[in-house]
Amino acid sequence: MSELVIVGCSGSGPGPASAASSYLVRCTEEGRTTTVLLDLGSGAFGPLQRHLDPREVDAIVLSHLHADHCLDLAAWDVAATYSSTAPWGPVPTYAPAGARDRIARASEVEDPREAELERSFDFRTIREGSTVTIGCFTMTVARVAHPVESYAIRLDGPQGSLVYSGDTGPTPALDELARGASVLLAEASFPDVAGLPADLHLSGRQAGECAAAAGVQTLVITHVPAWEDPLARAEEARTSFDGRIVLAEPGARLEF
Repeated sequence: MSELVIVGCSGSGPGPASAASSYLVRCTEEGRTTTVLLDLGSGAFGPLQRHLDPREVDAIVLSHLHADHCLDLAAWDVAATYSSTAPWGPVPTYAPAGARDRIARASEVEDPREAELERSFDFRTIREGSTVTIGCFTMTVARVAHPVESYAIRLDGPQGSLVYSGDTGPTPALDELARGASVLLAEASFPDVAGLPADLHLSGRQAGECAAAAGVQTLVITHVPAWEDPLARAEEARTSFDGRIVLAEPGARLEF
C-alpha cells in the first residue's frame, strides 16, 4: 500500500494545533520505499522530525512559494548544514521558478546569489504538464488558479495515486489532473458563502465538487485556517461528494 502522512495541515499559517501545509507520501516497490515531501510550510520542519529522519526524504515538491507552503526550507537548510548529522547533501527539490531566491530571502541573505543553498537543495523547476519519475512514483503537475504560480501535484505509484491541490480556486485543470485518483488531498479554506474570489481558494463544497467530477475514491480536506471550523468544511463537501471524506489532522496516516 501507499501511504499519506499529515505533517501539517493548517491553512494560511500555523495554528495552535498544527503547522502549516506539509505532507509525506510513500510507496514501496520491490522492497524499496520512496518518500516524497509535499510542501514544507511555516512550522512544519519540527513535526516532520517526529515521523522520520529528514535524510530519508527522496524528494521535496513545492506547490508554490507562499510562506505557509515553503518557509521551513530555511530551517531544513540550517539542520542540513549544522546539525550533528550534517552535512546531509542536496535533496532534489521540485518547485516553481524562483524558489532558490525565495528561500535565500527567507534566510535573510541580502544578495540571493551569496546563499549556499545548493549544499541542501538541488532545485529543479517544475512547469505546466511536466512529468518526472521519483523512485516508484510518477509525478505530473498542472497549473492551478492562485495569485502566484501554483501547481497541483499528482503522484502515481504501483499501489495507487494521490493528487494534492496545492492552493487554488475552482479550475478544470485540477478536475482533470485528479481524474480517477485514489486520494484527492484538497484545500478547503473558504466557508461556502456567496461572492468568493474565483482564483484564490476552494470552499468545502467546491472541493467536494472537484472530487465528484474527478471520480476519486477518497477526499481529504486540508488547509483550513485556524479561525475556521474544519468540521464545517467537511460537512460542506458532503453536499457535493458522496464518497469517502477524511478531515486532515496532524500525525494522521492514510493508506491507499
